[in-house]
Amino acid sequence: MVLSDSAIAVAKQYMGPAAEKFMKRQIKEHLGLEPEDLTADKLPELATWCLTSGKLVMGEDKAKELAEKVKALK
Repeated sequence: MVLSDSAIAVAKQYMGPAAEKFMKRQIKEHLGLEPEDLTADKLPELATWCLTSGKLVMGEDKAKELAEKVKALK
């Protein structure tokens, strides 16, 4: 399993089926990577974007939880 699959799995807990599209967009547009190229050193930046973008659709508290879980991935 590639790291982006783990990030998508975490996001599914908060966003359901929309998680895959959301996470792939964060990785591609904000990190400039293909999802399969996501590396652990990029997780803090991805977490920041999950918080920024996520709070627009699910509220700040849930977006913070998502960001923390993304940051904790290995």
